[in-house]
Amino acid sequence: MDDRVILRVGTKFLLPYILLFALYVQFHGDYGPGGGFQAGVIFAAGFILYALVYGLGKVKEVLPPLVAYVCSAVGVMIYAGTGVVTILKGGGFLDYNVLLHDPHHGQHWGIFSVEFGVLVTVFGVMVSIFYAFAGRRSP
Repeated sequence: MDDRVILRVGTKFLLPYILLFALYVQFHGDYGPGGGFQAGVIFAAGFILYALVYGLGKVKEVLPPLVAYVCSAVGVMIYAGTGVVTILKGGGFLDYNVLLHDPHHGQHWGIFSVEFGVLVTVFGVMVSIFYAFAGRRSP
């Protein structure tokens, strides 16, 4: 019998709430403390917890390393792409006012897209760093 059954069941129970809390931190970042960086770290921590309890092989089945590497790059492209869109719409780099018909709405969506890019990048980088160190063997 597995001697870590409570830890495994607890992790399976908590993991959805950890990921949901990361999304809450992301979406609440416009109105209070939080944002993309914090949400990305919390999201990555959920997968790292899963790896610590179930093993590196299991988490790599759920989240292959290539996905983490792609997230690292895609998040930067979302961030920079938001700035490019604002330039193409006649504003300055990351001048969110030009994104939508109303500057207030443009600010909201611009900040959201940049923060989402930060979340995706931080998540990908944190998981990639974990994979790099967890996969090493002692000499």
